[in-house]
Amino acid sequence: MVRRQPVKRLSVHPRETTKSPGLATICYNPVIHFSTAAMLPHPTTATLAPADIHWLESEQAHCARWRSERGAAPPSRVVLVDDRTTADLAYQMACEGTAMLWRGDFQNARQMLQALARRADQLPRRKRRPTSQPVAVAEAFNQHRQAQSQRARLLGMLLMELNADYSIPLRRAPDFKLACTEAWGAADLGAPAGTGTSVASLRELLGISSAHEWRRVGVEIPALGAAPNNRIHPHYGVFSPIRGEYIQLVATAHLPKPPKGQDKLVAFDIGTGTGVLAATLVRRGVGHVVGTDQDARALACARANIAQLGLQDQVDIVQADLFPPGQASLIVCNPPWLPVRPGSPLEHAVYDEGGRMLSGFVQGLRAHLAPKGEGWLILSNLAELLGLRRREELLDLFTRNGLRVVSRIDAKPLHPKASDKNDALHHARAQEVTSLWRLALITPPQTTQGEPRA
Repeated sequence: MVRRQPVKRLSVHPRETTKSPGLATICYNPVIHFSTAAMLPHPTTATLAPADIHWLESEQAHCARWRSERGAAPPSRVVLVDDRTTADLAYQMACEGTAMLWRGDFQNARQMLQALARRADQLPRRKRRPTSQPVAVAEAFNQHRQAQSQRARLLGMLLMELNADYSIPLRRAPDFKLACTEAWGAADLGAPAGTGTSVASLRELLGISSAHEWRRVGVEIPALGAAPNNRIHPHYGVFSPIRGEYIQLVATAHLPKPPKGQDKLVAFDIGTGTGVLAATLVRRGVGHVVGTDQDARALACARANIAQLGLQDQVDIVQADLFPPGQASLIVCNPPWLPVRPGSPLEHAVYDEGGRMLSGFVQGLRAHLAPKGEGWLILSNLAELLGLRRREELLDLFTRNGLRVVSRIDAKPLHPKASDKNDALHHARAQEVTSLWRLALITPPQTTQGEPRA
């Protein structure tokens, strides 16, 4: 347990105080605990390890490991706050870029985070007036991403300190030890007393806890058979298969025939993630599947799911940049659907800068497809609806790499955002279609590309 020294306090009286239901003390007699470090210039990165956060508490220097999955730099201004801090004052400090290290009751910190989120989601009056000109869909998407990034930065300003064993030395703090171990690895239990601490945002800790629950309960996948042996357990940082339409496409598309002289198909699952598509292919009767990924968390997740489903004799999970060695009669890939730069490491499952993975998959099919084999590309048209890619560019990519479209199978998404009229991108999401493109080699490469339908 980290011992705390008395904190020097400086009273700050905000213009407005607001009580939240069930949290009477959060705005009572507001007092902000400013550490002197917040008033001093932050040391340069040349003198500090980039993963350290520093602050002063009771006129003593403190240092802890900084943890941020979204890749945020350690905050340069840190103040100490507790249950008496008002939500309005906390919001003001967060907007100014001041991080707040919580020293009060843990459950009150959760209430504070919710209060900050409500304030962040309120549209300023100056932006409520309708614009004279419509905004282009691509610009609307960029504005949406910018707003989401600013919201994440603001809500990430409420911080928690963890002991070396991932316990949180606050009243009513839940046990995050297992969840943090799953996300960050084993705790440094051999650290000397008072050392080995770390600091992370409360928002990120709650995300880690939520991911732990997803991993514990799992996601039911009907294509894998009857319950209870049909669940995929996503790990922290690995894209969860909650959008079932693309899995159903793989579960129902017509399989190519095995090569002459073979009874079973061999398939590659490029960017396997949780391993859900590899498992789906085996359930369909594919004889052997090789799933590839580069991310360590995804590799561990896929191997655990394949073992839990009892498919380790039919599925190999290997680390590779796209393709494993050799050829297969079926090569499946579900790349990130939007060709823009990820804003954080966790966004790599959604954003594929410049369409690198999409292009790499299409370009590699000629070398890795067995004769009469097929490449299955699973792709949403959301990028086209947002003006990030044209359909002609996709068809041209196929043609330039000597591929023809055998058929295209479409499915409408069923996720909640597709029908949420309050979503900033509702117009595009309402028209979204997820497609499975069945691709085959052509010789010689054709100069025009049709678009057959299933």
